Amino acid sequence: MADPKGFMTTPREEWPRRPVEERVRDWDEVYVPGALLPIISKQADRCMDCGVPFCHDACPLGNLIPEWNDLVSREDWRAASDRLHATNNFPEFTGRLCPAPCEAGCVLAINQPAVTIKNVECAIADHAWAEGLASPRPPERLSGRTVAVIGSGPTGLATAQQLTRAGHTVAVYEKDDRLGGLMRYGIPEFKMQKHHLERRLDQMRAEGTKFRTSVVVGRDLRAAELRARYDAVVIATGATAWRELSVPGRELDGIHQAMEYLPLANRVCEGDLAESPMSAAGKHVVIVGGGDTGADCLGTAVRQRAASVTQLDIYAQPGAERDEDVEPWPTYPKIYRLSAAHEEARDLETAPSADADARLFAASTLRFTGDASGHVRSLHLVEVDEARRPVPETGRTLPADLVLLALGFSGPDRKDGLLDQLGVATEPRGTVSRDTGFATNVPGVFAAGDAARGQSLIVWAIAEGRAVAAAVDRYLTGSSQLPSPISPHDRPMTV
Repeated sequence: MADPKGFMTTPREEWPRRPVEERVRDWDEVYVPGALLPIISKQADRCMDCGVPFCHDACPLGNLIPEWNDLVSREDWRAASDRLHATNNFPEFTGRLCPAPCEAGCVLAINQPAVTIKNVECAIADHAWAEGLASPRPPERLSGRTVAVIGSGPTGLATAQQLTRAGHTVAVYEKDDRLGGLMRYGIPEFKMQKHHLERRLDQMRAEGTKFRTSVVVGRDLRAAELRARYDAVVIATGATAWRELSVPGRELDGIHQAMEYLPLANRVCEGDLAESPMSAAGKHVVIVGGGDTGADCLGTAVRQRAASVTQLDIYAQPGAERDEDVEPWPTYPKIYRLSAAHEEARDLETAPSADADARLFAASTLRFTGDASGHVRSLHLVEVDEARRPVPETGRTLPADLVLLALGFSGPDRKDGLLDQLGVATEPRGTVSRDTGFATNVPGVFAAGDAARGQSLIVWAIAEGRAVAAAVDRYLTGSSQLPSPISPHDRPMTV
């Protein structure tokens, strides 16, 4: 705690965003380059170094937040990087993509704006790369044991890095042509440019992790063959089975899943395509689903020059302040937030609602109608109450040339046959069953991340990867020194 009065004398200051008119003309990250480091030491000074740091409990990784805040305030970047990387393999990912439950648990947040924990984390990670503090850490000796990790999202990558550093020979299998899972093709460039991902992958290659892309395990490589090759297998495929919207008119052309739309935009950024075949250019776009994936679609459609964009959220608009009776500190509150994408839609006036918010809250889709060619042209909705019952005489019709369904995911996709071939048991909701040690019913086969937990946050995905790595290490060697930050049954801090 370098400045014991920092929380009283220094106001919260966040990483500034670039002007809307500038950033919507490109796909670069929305923040002003180079503007974070000059402000971050003072922001770290606001940390009170609490006797009981609730931010630890709010973060599933158990990040040593007060420790690296103090080190940053003293500008000891090397030590701060060591503390941060001790608990988080990929802080430049979480520093950009995590909704920061740690800030909701910040003690200062009881009656003041929280410490900018997420920004401090991102600054440490970026500074570590700039100063060469994130060098590869190959193992001193090999164990002779082999592990296959299926999936290269944050869970799979964290699992692989931990096990590689422990001395095991690890191969990561990825069904797509590039590594990264949803971080590669689901997260837009304006939220995280992919060079952050590439340099971590280069670090992992230098440490000894092997990667196999364009391999669908269960189809291109039979599960039995995989099990015969490796001493242990980790299922980290994510939850990619998207939820459907069963309403009249769903069969019309122009209605797509968000994860059909977003990867094409990312492939344009990768240079694979000159233009997305699902481009929103000149179209009236409606996004069904009020979460982060819907906001990603919103920001993408704005950059593609949509004529209008509306995002439907079935929940009522939350308040601007925490409801202490329903979501008391230190739980993560559901409050009204304006993401960069929502800010862009508002300022560019592509949002049709009266208050210039691209979102329509408490809105439920009734049906779609189309033209003579079978293409969607309108979406019919109704307002709903807290029990999601239609409110009489609130029907409304929106123009819709492109509809994107962002309704979340129910579990791993089973079309490749992987789970059936392995013979692993599943839960009624479709996720992979596992015991308290992350092991499935099949000896030597483990499951982690969204494939077993269900759709969750990136910080939970990395925590799952670190924890399953410790379980696999213990299975292979009889004991483990690897950290295990969570159990399969832990859940986000809530009431």
